[in-house]
Amino acid sequence: MSKTNCLNRFSETWGKDIALLGLRLFIAYEFWEAGVEKWNGTNWFAGIQQDFPFPFNLLPVDFSWAAAMGAELVVPVLLVLGLFGRWGSLALMVVTAVAWIAVHGGNGYNVCDNGYKMALIYLVALLPLVLQGMGRLSLDYALFKQKGKNIPV
Repeated sequence: MSKTNCLNRFSETWGKDIALLGLRLFIAYEFWEAGVEKWNGTNWFAGIQQDFPFPFNLLPVDFSWAAAMGAELVVPVLLVLGLFGRWGSLALMVVTAVAWIAVHGGNGYNVCDNGYKMALIYLVALLPLVLQGMGRLSLDYALFKQKGKNIPV
C-alpha cells in the first residue's frame, strides 16, 4: 500500500474523528474561558441589550446574562465529553451570532478593535460540529451509534 493510500485511509477513518476531537477541545476551551469571565464579572448586558437582535432584545437582561454564561459553562463540558454536541454547538452558534451583532459587528473585522474576527472564527469552527457531529471519540457515538440507535441530532 502506498503512503498516499495509507494517508487517505487514515483520513477516512480515524483522521476525521481526531480532527473533530481537536476542534471540540479548542471550542470548549474558548467558550469555557468566556463563561468563567462572566461568572466572575458583573452583568454588562444592560448597556447593549438594545443592540441584541429580535427576540433576544425582549428578554430580561439578567436572563440573557445567565443564559449566555450557562451555555458558555455547560456546553464546553458536553463538547469535551462529546455528548449532545450538535445541540450544544448550535446553542454556541446562537450566542456567538448575538455577540457578533450586538458587540462586534460595528467594529470591523480586526480583533484588536473588538471586531468580529473571532466571532467569525468560532462560527466557522462550530459548523463542522453541527453538521458532522462529535465523531467516534465521543459519548454520543459510544451511547447511541454502537447500539444501533440514531445519534441525537
